[in-house]
Amino acid sequence: MDTLEASRAEVRARLAALRAAMRAQRIDAWIVPSADPHLSEYLPQRWQGRQWLSGFTGSVGLLIVTPVFAGLWVDSRYWTQAEVQLVGTGVNLMKIGAASSPAYIDWIAENVQPGGTVGADGAVLGLAQARAIEEKLAPRGIKLRTDVDLLTEVWKDRPDLPTIPVYEHDPAFAPVSRREKLTLLREEMTHAGADWHLISTLDDIAWLTNLRGADVPYNPVYVAHALIGAQEAKLFVAEEKVPAELRARLLAEGFAVAPYAQAAAALTQLPPGSTLLLDPRRVTLALRQAVPVAVRVIEAINPTTLAKSRKTAAEADSRAQASRGRPATMCRTPRAWSILARKTGSSTCSRACDSSRSDHSSYPAMAAASEAAWYLRARVSRSGVSVAARS
Repeated sequence: MDTLEASRAEVRARLAALRAAMRAQRIDAWIVPSADPHLSEYLPQRWQGRQWLSGFTGSVGLLIVTPVFAGLWVDSRYWTQAEVQLVGTGVNLMKIGAASSPAYIDWIAENVQPGGTVGADGAVLGLAQARAIEEKLAPRGIKLRTDVDLLTEVWKDRPDLPTIPVYEHDPAFAPVSRREKLTLLREEMTHAGADWHLISTLDDIAWLTNLRGADVPYNPVYVAHALIGAQEAKLFVAEEKVPAELRARLLAEGFAVAPYAQAAAALTQLPPGSTLLLDPRRVTLALRQAVPVAVRVIEAINPTTLAKSRKTAAEADSRAQASRGRPATMCRTPRAWSILARKTGSSTCSRACDSSRSDHSSYPAMAAASEAAWYLRARVSRSGVSVAARS
């Protein structure tokens, strides 16, 4: 058996294991979104369950598995890639936006029998998404069950949480201190009438704390939740990721570090009669369900999402410098990259793309393999040279 067929057989075996777990739980259809507990697009290895189950490596897609069907919903950016990667896996390509493919919610409503059960891991299912699914399924008497993670049962060597330490963002690029940002955020909370605010989106947390990480390739973020109160702020992050010296600085500036797994438990302890602000498009169903009934919930956009868009003069200047560096790589002609790839191979060309961008001092090294390099690789690929697709 060649390597490609072995890979396809592995996907089929994984789907069979999932179906056995579904039968044991009496679940008629299982939804696997491309998401993590922070509703990120680009995911740490632990939450790449859709890729593990389907073999499709694109960054966006939604997998549905029933006893007799498996379908992957992707938009037009990924149709060609999915057509290639799904061959022989038992997973059908469902083209979002094509007349021949219904929306996944409509497909579920039409193909699961009334009274059936649809399952998904509530820890990675967005609150707004869960509401849309329930609204569609309720008239047919179909139940949405979100209290179990079947991937834990079938993915025996599932990766652990990332453990790479977080680090301080360069003050030259973060002129507003986290203490100041925390004060501004509390002012917005007061204006909204909220005593507490839950943040789960990784870019918002990185901005608020002036910390960066390497938990996701090409994205300088770290896995964490934040719960902000009028007098306290807790950062839920794997404790081994925060060096003792940094932990002390965070505490002095208003952030107490707590274990990552304790975020939901902290929500259950919110005082009765208090008010919590959260963004339903940026928090999972499981976290929302942890909030006590006696706590009033205000649903609105995260104030940090808007605050990030308001740049200081120093931040605007840094952005301008970065923009000036990008064309230096982009302007090296696709023909030059094509010739290099033909002479040296795609791997060498890829490294050259990355090196070219990292030559500019305004770019962090970890961001080197970004859109400029990918653009050039794509141009080389279209010229006839085989290059590996970026996930």
